[in-house]
Amino acid sequence: MQAELQRIVDAVAARVGRPALIEDRRQRVVVYSEHTGVLDDVRRASILRRQTTPEVIAWFRNVGIMKAREPVRTPACADLDLLPRVCVPIRHDDLLLGFVWFIDADEGMTDADIETATSVMSDLSLALYRENLLGELASQRETEAARTLLVESLEARRHAVRTLLEEGVIVGDGTATALVAQLVVQRGQVPDEVARIALEQALVTTRRWLGIREALHLVRHDHGVLLLCGGRVAGRPAPEAVARHLDEALQHATRGLGSVTRTVIGIGGSRPGLVDAVGSYEEAAQSARVGVQLPALGRVVSWATLGIYRVLSRLDNQHLDVAGVHPGLERLLRDDANHVLLETLEAYLDLAGNAHATAEQLRLHRTTLYYRLQRVEQLAETDLKDGNERLCLHLALKLGRLTGNYRSQH
Repeated sequence: MQAELQRIVDAVAARVGRPALIEDRRQRVVVYSEHTGVLDDVRRASILRRQTTPEVIAWFRNVGIMKAREPVRTPACADLDLLPRVCVPIRHDDLLLGFVWFIDADEGMTDADIETATSVMSDLSLALYRENLLGELASQRETEAARTLLVESLEARRHAVRTLLEEGVIVGDGTATALVAQLVVQRGQVPDEVARIALEQALVTTRRWLGIREALHLVRHDHGVLLLCGGRVAGRPAPEAVARHLDEALQHATRGLGSVTRTVIGIGGSRPGLVDAVGSYEEAAQSARVGVQLPALGRVVSWATLGIYRVLSRLDNQHLDVAGVHPGLERLLRDDANHVLLETLEAYLDLAGNAHATAEQLRLHRTTLYYRLQRVEQLAETDLKDGNERLCLHLALKLGRLTGNYRSQH
């Protein structure tokens, strides 16, 4: 089927007298003719990476290519280093399948040239429909298996693993680790389609870098999942290295997208096999959520290094609040004037009540430190000499961070 598409695109390019490139409806490169003459950075990047960047996708969609039923002339965009183009939509029974693109730098492509290009649309639409159908069926089977591994019963998960192995989708079963890539958007919004395309591009890029059969990927409504499978073998990157690569790919893919404010990668703990990967996924998802709430943790957050937040992130799901842990601290949190006192208390508790180390870290005179701690005791009606009180205060501060009730640069 690919050979037939290649033959058609070569024929179209020869007839029109300029290079042609075919994309599917998600603007992933399918085939392209030999390229000579004027090229721009967008075309070079598309050929090298076999995909168009989300920023360029968003620009073309604003021009209206998704709704077009006739050829569209798209203008240049200096900011994207994008030359003028002619876009010919490919449809089969009104179903949008993709696009044929011609760079028209001198805007000399005539209506006759465009008519020549559209004359092969019936053959091209049928060939691309078959290609899409086969690709979509394989992709849907893999996606359904990955989804089953994360949500279904133990028996259903076992069946999914057997199917993946029998169809050769994965290289083998063994130690499995989940990574969750969380998209952070404006409050009250959800990631748009272009943001989700960027997310999938980053997942696919990382999967190819790792080895296409050594991982599975899945895009959900606001996050993506990368399941590393096949066990640990010599030379295979550790989950932390894969997470860093995914982070870099995600930063590149979302650059210029105003809808995405930042991204967080969560790493779950490893499991003996894919059938148990749901536990790793839940940990990775929790890690990413904590990272969203606490940007100071960085863009890559591992479940193994979360410390007390491993406990608090689970308790938070049961609607535990600061007042329930320590009512006195909750009163302090209500007034912004207490911010310095809270930062001092947190540093003191983080350093296990070591006054000398706390004074050094905060660059305070010891007398000032003691005065602030006494004010905390008075206002929160607590006793810092009491171990149980210190434990509750510390937990309440960390829970306040996690829920967004307490924010500090400390």
